[in-house]
Parts: sequence; C-alpha cells; structure tokens
Amino acid sequence: MKYAKILLIILSSSAILLSDVSAEETLLWQNCVKEAKSSHPDLIAALEKIKQAKATKEITRSAYLTQLNFDASEVTSKTATFSASGSSIGISSPATSPKNSNRSTTYQFEASAEQLLFDGFKTSFDLSSNERSITASKYNYDVTSSNIRLRLRTAYVNLLSAQEYFLVAQDIEARRKQTLELVKLRYEGGREHKGSLMTSEANLIQAIYDVAQASRSIYLYQRQLTKELGRSKFSLMMATGELEVKDQARMLPNFENITETNPLLQQLVAQKEAAQFGLKAAYANFFPQVYANGSAGNTDKRWFPDKNEYSIGTSITFPVFDGGNRIATAQKAKGALGQSQADERSGRDSVIFTLASTWTQLQDAIDNVEVQRKALEAAQERAKISAAEYAIGLLLYDNWIIIEDNLVSAKKSYISAQNASLVNEANWIQAKGGTLDYDQE
Repeated sequence: MKYAKILLIILSSSAILLSDVSAEETLLWQNCVKEAKSSHPDLIAALEKIKQAKATKEITRSAYLTQLNFDASEVTSKTATFSASGSSIGISSPATSPKNSNRSTTYQFEASAEQLLFDGFKTSFDLSSNERSITASKYNYDVTSSNIRLRLRTAYVNLLSAQEYFLVAQDIEARRKQTLELVKLRYEGGREHKGSLMTSEANLIQAIYDVAQASRSIYLYQRQLTKELGRSKFSLMMATGELEVKDQARMLPNFENITETNPLLQQLVAQKEAAQFGLKAAYANFFPQVYANGSAGNTDKRWFPDKNEYSIGTSITFPVFDGGNRIATAQKAKGALGQSQADERSGRDSVIFTLASTWTQLQDAIDNVEVQRKALEAAQERAKISAAEYAIGLLLYDNWIIIEDNLVSAKKSYISAQNASLVNEANWIQAKGGTLDYDQE
C-alpha cells in the first residue's frame, strides 16, 4: 500500500504539470493549412527546385543567342641576334655571343561574335527536355504539398484525439475513485474481501497513469504539429474540431481515372518525356556544328592602335574520334529513358493499388467507428445497471468489475476508432493527390 501511494502521488503531480493549458494557442485546421503553405521548409525547397529547373532552361536557351566577346591585349616580344668568333690558334673553335637584341610591343583590341547556325537540333531537344523537367518539378511541388498535408493532418488529428482521450482518462480516473470508495466501505463492513480492495486500488493507479500518459501524449503531438506547421519555435497549442470523417467516399471510385490526375504519376510522366528528348539530344551529338563568326579590332605597335582588322566566316566542327564519348552518352541517355519508362509503369501500378488499399481501410475504419459507438452505448448501460446492483448487494464484485473494465475498454476503443478513421481519411486524400489546397477548394 505504501508504494501504491507513492506511485499515485508521482503520477498525479505529472498529470497536473502537463495538463496546464492556460497558455495554449487554439488552432483551427484551416489556419494550420495556411501556415504550413507559407512556412514549411519542404515546400520552400520544392519551390527552389522549380527555380533551378527554369534557370537550367535559360542556360540551354543561351546557345541560340549570339555570343559576343571583347579582348584587349598588350604583347611584348624580344628577339636577339648572335655573332660567331673563332680562336686564333691553329684549331678553330667557333662560339656564339649575343651581339644585339630587338624588343617590340603590340597593342590590340578585338570584338568577336559567334552565332550557332546548326547543331543537329541538339539545343532544341535540350530545351524540350528542360521544359519537361520544369513540369516535373512543378508536380514534385504538388507531391511535396500532398505529403505535408498528410503529415500535418495526422499530427492535427493525433493532437485532437489525445485531447479527447485525456478527458476520457480523467473520467475513468474519477469512476475508479468512486469504485474504490464503494469497495472500501464494503470491505470495512466485512462484506468484501481484501482481493477486491487491492484490485480496485490497482485499477485506480492504472487510471492515474493513463491520465499522465495522455498528458504526455498531448505534449508530444504538440511537438509534432509544430514541426509540420514549419515553425522554428515551440508553443503550447490546442486543436479544435470534431472527430468525424467528411470525405467518406462510400461509393466504389474508379481508381484508374483518379490515377490520371495524381501528381506523383504526372511527375513520372514528365520525367519520362524529358528523358525522351534527352536521348534525341544525345543522338544529335553525331551531327556537325555550324557557326557563323566574325571579328573586328585594332592593332598596332604603338598606343593607341589604329590599324583596323576584321574577319567574317563560317566554321564547321565535326569530331572524328572522341574516344567513344558520344556513343557512351547516347547509351546513358537510352538507359535513362528505359528507367523512366519502368518508373512510370511501376508508379502507375503503385498509385492504383494505394488508392484501393487506402479506400478499403477508410471504409473499414468508418464502419468500425459505428461498431465501437454501439459497443460503448451498451457498456455504459450495463455499467449503470451493474453499479446499482452492486451497491445493494445483488451483484458480486468479480462480475461487476468485469463490466466496469468493459466500459473502460469501450471508451478507449471508441476514441482509437475515431482517430483511425480520420487518419485513414487523410491517407485516402493523399493517395488521390490532395495537396494543401484541397481544403480550400
């Protein structure tokens, strides 16, 4: 009994500490969605990927534009002349020695231009590939938004359920206290044995523990929601709303039609199309490159150079042997296309199955809520009757406590069923491709 009192005091203190909600922020689901859209780092990163894809396209487009360069140089050169001399002795020993040197400086200014005329349509194919990559990055943003909505909704539902479970746990604790008081009176009057008293004490300790655990769960889910909101600073918060599924989808949907608008599949399709143009660009490397080029400038050995020079012409570049680079590049692009085609097929099959799976789980969860609600109503009625019967001695403790335990279990199961139905609804919406904009449509 001594240790039971100590445990009771510790758990009660913990529950009181964690259940202080005086400084909590009240959050509506719509407000959570708006905050996540503007603050979540994953969405910001996805936006930056779109910017990178657009910049890559502009880099590729620059090959179509005339390339202008301006050069200025000052070159100093030095040349030396040598004289030969021989020995006056019988054998001639020629030697050289510098006699004088000439030094000159040349100044030059030159502007040059180069314009691509033909490259086997490689740049055109690269631009088309870049355009598909931009499209893929936009769908990647939608996929990211969809995943964030799932995590955000799950965190919100978990917090909402934890708050409801905390109230249920407190109600169970109060009921266990009443049970213990009644059993203690009967024990002191000699109408109940010690085992019943100890069982009631243990049940109360369990109830107090459940309250403390529920309080800690609320704190944990507050942390989870803080993360999914994209906040850098934690604050106490409270979710508001009903534990009720709105998107029930009771009629069997056409999963194939839903798949066609799924952003994950659309991203894979765009990646496949980008790979197709990438392969065409790789084959274009086998064509020659034709450029028009020209230059104009001044050169002279004195400052300021005033001798005009200019040139206009065309150039054709056709690599004869590059160590197999072009062939390997084409093979790599062909492999990338094959991979993207397989990824699209696998992604399509995966999306269809995920839709079917999440819809089935949602229907099961919705039906289970009704089952648990009926079970709870029955348990409450039985507990009401059995409590009255035990109080007047018409029911044994062993039978009564079973009914009480069933009521406790039914209350917990009902909250769990409601939580599961809402989480499965979030999974279903995510499988359809619902983003953070889903709740504002």
